[in-house]
Amino acid sequence: MRIGYACINLSLDCRSSRTFRLRNFTPERLRATVEGNLDCLKRILRWNLERGILYFRITSDLVPFASHPVMDYPWQKAFRGEFEGLGDIILSSGMRVTMHPDQFILLNSPDQRITRDSLRELVYHAQVLDLMGTGTDCKIQIHLGGVYGDRERSMERFLERYRVLPSEVKRRLVVENDERSYGLAECLEVSGRCGVPVVFDALHHRGRNRGEELREALEAAASTWRKGDGPPMVDYSSQKAGARPGAHADTLDRADFRRFLRAARGLDFDLMLEVKDKERSALAAMEIYQRRSD
Repeated sequence: MRIGYACINLSLDCRSSRTFRLRNFTPERLRATVEGNLDCLKRILRWNLERGILYFRITSDLVPFASHPVMDYPWQKAFRGEFEGLGDIILSSGMRVTMHPDQFILLNSPDQRITRDSLRELVYHAQVLDLMGTGTDCKIQIHLGGVYGDRERSMERFLERYRVLPSEVKRRLVVENDERSYGLAECLEVSGRCGVPVVFDALHHRGRNRGEELREALEAAASTWRKGDGPPMVDYSSQKAGARPGAHADTLDRADFRRFLRAARGLDFDLMLEVKDKERSALAAMEIYQRRSD
């Protein structure tokens, strides 16, 4: 099991998600911002590698406005060498990286404009992973989308849009259960009809489920992954006390994490921690995992 964290390293003095206001867009500003973001990402990957963290979620904001109509700068060509250098770190170390676009990605929206915007954003994410030379185990993770007053029809719309996705997007796309609209059962239904792998989110499953026990849910989600997809991906967090249902905890709940590991014993997957203190909890989780008694 590779254990990782998402997007930000709190131990470093940089962010790989720096951006600027759209009204201030210039090629010069874009270039300087992307250079800084890519340099920070390199620092994060090296920091992780030195500590044995081999799973990481890359920020969606690596290239500001990459999918916006204002973008007329050939960032793919301009930064090809930097992306290849990042890919060298990832591929030579056995690291796995993924991306998770924001909630505004709605492939099943009845609004064609929103669907087009979502597709442009997914293409950008695929380009980032392709430029790094990563394999098809490096995924783009999204939710099924909105309900729009008719869950069954909205699921059908997702299937219709998924089937005509560009191949560079489809080969990396995975769907995740959520705590409000589409639980594991709905994701499994969609997967059974189109083949998209399902990422199991343990915290979301607590909020929306059909009574599936944790072990049963993990196994069901894992069954949707094919050989070329790499090990299944699982998201883990505990509930933040006093916050809305589904809010991620500030730090690792060690007792809850040990219970999770006991339920998952013997299963093969990579685990993404969605915990607010990022790499600190990832290191703690790795220590617990390494000291567990099988």
